Amino acid sequence: MRVDVIVPVFRDNAALKQLLEVSAERDLSERIQVVFGEPDAAGQALAERCGVIWTRAERADRASQMNHGAASAEGDILLFLHADSQPPLDALEAIEEAVFHGAVGGAFTRRFDSTSRFLQFTCWLADWRGLALGIFLGDQGLFVRREVFEALGGFDEEARYEDLDFSQRLRGSGRTILLPQVLISSARRFQRRGVVRQSLSDFLAIVSSIVRRGTR
Repeated sequence: MRVDVIVPVFRDNAALKQLLEVSAERDLSERIQVVFGEPDAAGQALAERCGVIWTRAERADRASQMNHGAASAEGDILLFLHADSQPPLDALEAIEEAVFHGAVGGAFTRRFDSTSRFLQFTCWLADWRGLALGIFLGDQGLFVRREVFEALGGFDEEARYEDLDFSQRLRGSGRTILLPQVLISSARRFQRRGVVRQSLSDFLAIVSSIVRRGTR
């Protein structure tokens, strides 16, 4: 089995640089495909210097970029990784083992690069959500067997929260898993908008999505 890593990027070369440096240390570079949402000469040059493949989607939209990357990937398993995250050391091995033992997909245990106790609490809630409900968000590093991804039609490019929508559809395809390995995600979006305000927005989006899907 081979895991291909798809990284959607839109005007975020500082985070991309850090991710690619970490990936080089962990021998992940040959597995990565960076998908830009617009022409980005600096970002493309960065990808080339780091020895990773890059492509450009027609739309600057995360779902479109991830679908574009998946279409050109060759791996048996697809891992969708945010540029401002750091995967665990044994990320690929953990995914391969999970799929080998029957999982159709899943995500990593997420922790933020922040000492905020409130964000630590939200991570514990995310652990429960993943274990009990099989619902994951994109900043947890979603992975899926390629054939399952294609059968589901990929990410819904019209969905407001494409990661939430996809994980809900994914759990209907078979057993999903929350891996114990920890992925570090940036807390910057919480810092920009406010920790409580952003967390509440995320919580309401999850509840709303669950309710809508449950009434279909």
